[in-house]
Amino acid sequence: MRPALDRLQYLEHHLLGRPTPAEAAQWQVQLLTDPNLAADAQTQVQLYQALREAGRQQLRHELRQIHAHLERTTRRRTWLQTATDHLSHLLGRR
Repeated sequence: MRPALDRLQYLEHHLLGRPTPAEAAQWQVQLLTDPNLAADAQTQVQLYQALREAGRQQLRHELRQIHAHLERTTRRRTWLQTATDHLSHLLGRR
């Protein structure tokens, strides 16, 4: 693998994976001694947060669309039911 991909895999392992206690301790030491690693890790955490928030916004948008569709469908059905009830009432009187 390319070094950049290796580094990304390393970051993801420690940020998203389940490192062993020894790996976690080594990670903490590396964060303290390697400012570039600490900066990369912080950037990656911010990226994960932004992706999570974008996903939440997308879900909210989709839920609003579903709600609006259901509301329109319910209104249409209510209008149709009102019209057919009125016709049934009129036809029943004859």
